[in-house]
Amino acid sequence: MLNLDTSQVSLSREEMERFSRHLILPEVGLEGQKRLKAGKVLCIGTGGLGSPLLLYLAAAGVGRIGIVDFDVVDVSNLQRQVIHGTSWVGKPKVESAKNRILEINPHCQVDVYNTALKAHNALELFANYDVIVDGTDNFPTRYLVNDACVLTGKPNVYGSIFRFEGQATVFNYEDGPNYRDLYPEPPPPGLVPSCAEGGVLGILPGIIGVIQATETVKILLGVGTTLSGRLLLYDALNMSFRELKLRKNPAT
Repeated sequence: MLNLDTSQVSLSREEMERFSRHLILPEVGLEGQKRLKAGKVLCIGTGGLGSPLLLYLAAAGVGRIGIVDFDVVDVSNLQRQVIHGTSWVGKPKVESAKNRILEINPHCQVDVYNTALKAHNALELFANYDVIVDGTDNFPTRYLVNDACVLTGKPNVYGSIFRFEGQATVFNYEDGPNYRDLYPEPPPPGLVPSCAEGGVLGILPGIIGVIQATETVKILLGVGTTLSGRLLLYDALNMSFRELKLRKNPAT
């Protein structure tokens, strides 16, 4: 369970009303809502996965959300990246996402990093947050996110999508496996097409992104059983879920 300091956290009357459906849940309650407000989450990417998870993290009452993305909104994004709108085409995704988050929850502190995640800035960025959520769509960045999480001791809430299939899990949490335990080495360049090359059902990242948001909230609250050690596979065409067990590689 994460060590979150809630001693200086309080909820205003408006927040008590806003999160009233959380406050009546025994698993959340006032102390749990304070934990969410004390929580700091960094999302890498504001695309198909980042869009729904950012919306729901903000709505849930996460107090500080960081967003890393260097891209601008393109009209082709709008089929699945639901945090952005037509009026934001051509503008930075981080600013579009911040604008929408504050519309949902003005009590949230939003940190924007209009930059690419690189080896020279990853450790510094990760150090300020409790949970890292991987919403990226390429292998080099996924390995970078994983390795930086291992070095900084941060949970890595992972998701990926392709065409009609998605997967999600939690890496590097409570002595669980990390991304390299599942994929020790990246595939050869060009072997796995990107969403731009292979396509993706627009609704699919909504499902996986919400699963990532759920896991993030559970980690902040310290409740339930996370996906650590389990890889959840989703097939939208057949509307089916299945699980694979994940274990740490003793050789790593």
